[in-house]
Amino acid sequence: MSFLDILLIIISSAGLLHGVLFACYLIVFKKKKTLTNLLLGLILVFMAFRIGKSVMLNFGDGLEPIFIFIGLAFLLLIGPLFRWYILGMTRPDFKLPKYYYLEIIPFVLIFISSLFVTKEWYENSKLVIVIFGSGLLFIYVHLAFYILYGWWTLKKTKQQYEQILQTKSQKAIFSWLRFLILGFIAIWITYVLNILDETVPYIVGPILYSLIIYILSYKAFQLKVTDLDGDVFRINDNNLLFDQISKLVTDTKLYLEPDISLVKLSKLIGKSTQITSLVINQYAKRNFNDFVNHYRVQEAKELLSNTESDKYTISSIAYDIGFSSLSSFNNAFKKFEGMTPSRYRKNKV
Repeated sequence: MSFLDILLIIISSAGLLHGVLFACYLIVFKKKKTLTNLLLGLILVFMAFRIGKSVMLNFGDGLEPIFIFIGLAFLLLIGPLFRWYILGMTRPDFKLPKYYYLEIIPFVLIFISSLFVTKEWYENSKLVIVIFGSGLLFIYVHLAFYILYGWWTLKKTKQQYEQILQTKSQKAIFSWLRFLILGFIAIWITYVLNILDETVPYIVGPILYSLIIYILSYKAFQLKVTDLDGDVFRINDNNLLFDQISKLVTDTKLYLEPDISLVKLSKLIGKSTQITSLVINQYAKRNFNDFVNHYRVQEAKELLSNTESDKYTISSIAYDIGFSSLSSFNNAFKKFEGMTPSRYRKNKV
């Protein structure tokens, strides 16, 4: 075995092991036990079986046909799990109805049939090419259908929230699912091209999987999606209330009023100060003062960028947009823009 072969085995096996360890974390060690984490963990485990078969087939000698067929059969299980996971991440209170389990019937049939495959039949039967070819075509079309369904579900869900201010958690799920679907598409294309007269070397599949699983695990922890599920899309009054607050503050330019306060804003929308403060913190990710000052700073940026306002001092601009003192204006501007108003004006000039 050449050095290159050893290196390829290490790279593909490392990704395979990483995927299995990530699955164990989701299923066993993750404190928050959710259906979505279980489904993702199972996808990684069964994908590991599929990729492991590819590694053994590429570098092993005389791999038993039964393992080849079983490895392919697992793709019929990954598709339904993938669909259920997408639904679980985009629908609140998602449960698995019993009739969903009918989707794994193709896997059960192919898996049981694989147990009866013998090496003699595989090497001598004239029907092998027909059965293997038709089975392979069905398996990859089957997986393609579920990948497209996942993409359609994600697109449909995003369209429902285009006109609504999305929370940080909702954005994280959209971003994560987009990465996940793209990863599956890349793996699917690689294996299909491999079938077509070996356009792509067989080992490219496991290597690509290793690369994708590293990227996906990084994105999963970066976006903290293992702590999220479809419940983040639960519609509540707080979401609508924040839209109302934002519209009121921006349409009437309420932020320009020097005496604007949490109490005054709460009275205008007919809510308690506790609820108003909670909603602003939840959806704006800022406290009330920063929420108002953010709009004031945006207004100040327009004035500072306008050459006609050069005749106005920074102090006068600060008072015009609602600040009670120059120092508070400077502090707020620097907090949001990383520089003082005078520096911002100088840079624009």
